[in-house]
Amino acid sequence: MNQPSPLNLDLQICRSLYSAANALIRAYRPLLEPLDLTYPQYLVMMALWEHDAVSVKTICDRTRLETGTVTPLLKRLEGKDLILRERSQEDERQRVIRLTRQGRDLKSRAERVPMEMACMELLTPKQGLELQRLSEALYRNAVARTDDKGTA
Repeated sequence: MNQPSPLNLDLQICRSLYSAANALIRAYRPLLEPLDLTYPQYLVMMALWEHDAVSVKTICDRTRLETGTVTPLLKRLEGKDLILRERSQEDERQRVIRLTRQGRDLKSRAERVPMEMACMELLTPKQGLELQRLSEALYRNAVARTDDKGTA
């Protein structure tokens, strides 16, 4: 029997995940446009709505975005008057990110986004939870593997 090539594109999990992630982010776009947020900005704002007045590192940890991605996002969010970037009183090298009144007020408008995404019925609730569980396991295993090798 003829074995398929390990380079067969249809067999690549990474292709499926990458394509699904891109399609999902595109599905968010029309929901986030009225909020004047991109998807990564939305992630940052959700992190701040959970816990305000946090460090850039905390935002990176919560959103799983790299510092090089978060720093320009924060500058744009500050330009939209949604956040303030202040020096930490404990360590002047650190920045503390705080929501402005406008940033706090945006939360009530953003609360509809998860429900509208759920109404798209891209997956059943059970499928969504299973996908999240598997995605988290894949993330943890990949991070552990790259950390062990010193490449992350």
